[in-house]
Amino acid sequence: MTVETHALRPGLRRQALEALCMAEPAAKQAATHALQKEVLQVDDAVLATETEAALQPSPDCNLPGRPARPRLVPPGSVPQRSPFTAQGLAALLHAIAHIEFNAINLALDAAWRFAGMPCDFYRDWLRVADEEALHFGLVRSELQALGHDYGDFDAHDGLWEMCVKTQHDVTARMALVPRTLEARGLDATPLIQARLRQVGTEASRRAIGVLDIILRDEIGHVAVGNHWYAWLCARQGLQPVPHYRHLTRLHRAPRLRPPFNEAARLAAGFSRDELDDLHAL
Repeated sequence: MTVETHALRPGLRRQALEALCMAEPAAKQAATHALQKEVLQVDDAVLATETEAALQPSPDCNLPGRPARPRLVPPGSVPQRSPFTAQGLAALLHAIAHIEFNAINLALDAAWRFAGMPCDFYRDWLRVADEEALHFGLVRSELQALGHDYGDFDAHDGLWEMCVKTQHDVTARMALVPRTLEARGLDATPLIQARLRQVGTEASRRAIGVLDIILRDEIGHVAVGNHWYAWLCARQGLQPVPHYRHLTRLHRAPRLRPPFNEAARLAAGFSRDELDDLHAL
């Protein structure tokens, strides 16, 4: 990724904000895919306009746009179900779908909220949003094949809560959303896949295949967060590892616990020092 500073024309950031405001999942997916197609057709010379524009949501926009269901409850109130039952497998897929729907919102929010970044920052996060929209669609299809849909089970709002905490600090956002909360998916996915292999049904095998796609892409998404966190720290003269510890305390980020998927984390750009620090914490 290059970091030459080219301004992103306000129309694309505004479109990202408008997509974020959309509540209906299919409409949000379509808008996100369309935005990525537009970005791919625009070169940096055209994007070289104004990044400093202070954008605001329209009065009728509630951030983030999301459907009336699922009902959002405290994390501890989301019931744990065994994937060895049909209902439990559907609940697991619903939890993954909820994560992916939130991930669309998180990427769109990064693309519109933070002005004055290099053009590649916006290109990266719009690509991430596009891939998260694909993931949501894949998981939702598997959920529908089980006779359910997104919204049928309770969920929690932990991902977006961290988005709100870091809305005024792009460095904290990069540290605590992609390279903390989303990186937890790198650790959790192989464990989920191992349980699904024990289930041994056609539905569980299809779910494993979908998770293979998600894990592959999520390595790249976490790498985007690592890249921009390192870039921001270098620009501000900050030491990445100590500053990360400071941000986790400041914003009360969840404590990360092993086992860690070290191969995936290294592929996503974590250094050995950072992994050693995670184990020490």
